[in-house]
Amino acid sequence: MVPFSSILGHEKCGSYLIFSGETYLGNNFRAFLYFLGLAYCFIGLSAITARFFKSMENVVKHTRKVVEVDPVTKTETVRFEKVWNYTIADISLLAFGTSFPQISLATIDAIQNIGKLYAGGLGPGTLVGSAAFDLFPIHAVCVVVPKAGELKKIADLGVWLVELFWSFWAYIWLYIILEIWTPNVVTLWEALLTVLQYGLLLTHAYAQDKRWPYISLPIARDERPEDWVPEETPYFLQEAQEKVGCSEIKHVNEENRDTVDIFSIHSENPTDPLYVRVPRIDDDAKILNKATETMLEDTHLFTIWRQQFVDALRLEIPESKKFRNVYLHIARIFWQLLLLPWRYLFAFVPPYQIAHGWISFICSLIFISGIAYIVTKITDLISCVTGINAYVIAFTALASGTSWPDLVASKIAAERQKTADSAIANITCSNSVNIYVGIGVPWLIDTLYNFIAYREPLRIQNAGGLSFSLIVFFSTSVGCISVLVLRRIIFGAELGGPRLWAWITCAFFMLLWIIFIVLSSLKVSGFI
Repeated sequence: MVPFSSILGHEKCGSYLIFSGETYLGNNFRAFLYFLGLAYCFIGLSAITARFFKSMENVVKHTRKVVEVDPVTKTETVRFEKVWNYTIADISLLAFGTSFPQISLATIDAIQNIGKLYAGGLGPGTLVGSAAFDLFPIHAVCVVVPKAGELKKIADLGVWLVELFWSFWAYIWLYIILEIWTPNVVTLWEALLTVLQYGLLLTHAYAQDKRWPYISLPIARDERPEDWVPEETPYFLQEAQEKVGCSEIKHVNEENRDTVDIFSIHSENPTDPLYVRVPRIDDDAKILNKATETMLEDTHLFTIWRQQFVDALRLEIPESKKFRNVYLHIARIFWQLLLLPWRYLFAFVPPYQIAHGWISFICSLIFISGIAYIVTKITDLISCVTGINAYVIAFTALASGTSWPDLVASKIAAERQKTADSAIANITCSNSVNIYVGIGVPWLIDTLYNFIAYREPLRIQNAGGLSFSLIVFFSTSVGCISVLVLRRIIFGAELGGPRLWAWITCAFFMLLWIIFIVLSSLKVSGFI
């Protein structure tokens, strides 16, 4: 057993973040400042996540024109279809995008360790911890999000089972690498196979979605939302859209306008004031496209870009004026002041109306990578000044903070969609992406360099602790999935249902997460 003093060491830390004068401060005060800095980085991460989702929404809702000619009458029929497949959008853009903070952190950690025979532990620890956060707390939130008595089930069980298989296999595969094939080391071929399995996941899920013979499960698909991302109502098109069509789309209220509602669905209550009239894609596509082109001529993209800076500097929004409590009003303004530097910085991201959102999408990822780099520096300093094992920080603070986009995406999906597909698919697919891409790519970078430079494999420090965490995670995840299956059998749906049982399920999932955190932290710290 390792003594407590070796876990929380009191040696002076010579590293610093900004200036050398930091080293003259006490370790406790420095730890406090660095934890504040880490929290502020997570606030920035949540701010850029809103812009990232908006650009991702624009990418996914891109349509292409399809002309069909009747062979008998020679009549041409024009329709617009989505470029992105429903399932592929879930696995690639949604899961990959929401996991990008963890992937960036792990990749930066790997690049910093290039040339070293031992891999950095920050990335793998964060990704395994993030997987636990995705599976337990996010499931816990999604279960209680639907209204009392409302049930939301997975419409395409076949696709979910495929995603679940590859998610479980990812962690079994990781354990095989670390403990069975080549204990405590990772070879170039193992890293390459890890990355390639992400392509197999995409192919298998697409085959299941399209019901390819021989390789897809013979499970029928229930009704699901027609579009992964419904059409959004741009601010400058609202007036034009009121003149056509009548399909409803729910907008995020003003108070939460920085959170993008990427999972809005058709309203079942046409009198709800939170819904506005927008045109149906099939019937009024030509009218909407013409209105869009006309309005874009009057609203130059640079004007939109300039408005981003104006909005970033605005401290008070109409909703905040409705607060009768002066303390709530002050708290709201204080929160806006905290966000102001981040919002102004992210205003430099080009408008998502350019190039179907791809430029904004890529720029948002660059900003996320920058924040992830700062987070790695701060985390190293926290470990240095406190003596806390870096794996423990990765399992807890880093995993929770970098998983915020996953929580936001799944929560919105559970609230807005009629089914539980995207909410749960984001969780299972994010866990797969964490291993195949988040761990696979960094290991591929380091193993390739070591193979070329030293003809040596990549050695894993504290591989036993990581393997133990994988066993704990796998065991607790079986309990989580079993509860979801029981809810499907008893209530007919995975999410929602009777309020009491929803909260009991939520508490059970949180208990599983606490078990994972405690056991993993004790193992890597040497207590067990």
